[in-house]
Amino acid sequence: MHDKSAFVGGVQTGLLGARTANNNDINAVRDLIYSILDEYGLPPDPRGTDRDLEDLEEHYMARGGLFEVVEDTHGRVLGTAGIYPLDEQRCELRKMYLAPELRGQGWGKAILCRMIRKAQELGFEEMELETASVLIEAIGLYRSFGFEPRLGKIDVERCDKAFWLKLTDYEAPVDAASSKAL
Repeated sequence: MHDKSAFVGGVQTGLLGARTANNNDINAVRDLIYSILDEYGLPPDPRGTDRDLEDLEEHYMARGGLFEVVEDTHGRVLGTAGIYPLDEQRCELRKMYLAPELRGQGWGKAILCRMIRKAQELGFEEMELETASVLIEAIGLYRSFGFEPRLGKIDVERCDKAFWLKLTDYEAPVDAASSKAL
């Protein structure tokens, strides 16, 4: 059984913790994401939608967004999530992935709750995301947080669903607030 406590504010209190990624994390981030895409039969797109993985600092932080990794106490990257600014009011949740051993334990809820809070702190009013139908659990998670289908063009070729969430005055579901702290 794992100790499921976490880092809080960058201070380790147990097994997992979240921190802002930097370009030293690129290989571990890419390895995790590409292995999960492969698991679901989705193609990586290093020249297109996954080009942002070549320079996390430039594509996320320098634009006013955020990219975080979730790692264990040995520094192994087990999760990722990014906030990518689309304009001053809207951001996109990108690259939210969890290693298989963390799924179904509430870590997805904790990460999504954290990303929503971070987007609100950064001043965004809406969050969008694109995903693929095969990611059934992720879609269920997004819907449970109040994400609604977004109409219009989908930019990512491997995706066939798009969602959005109004962030102003948003409060995470009660069960998410009591889930794991990151």
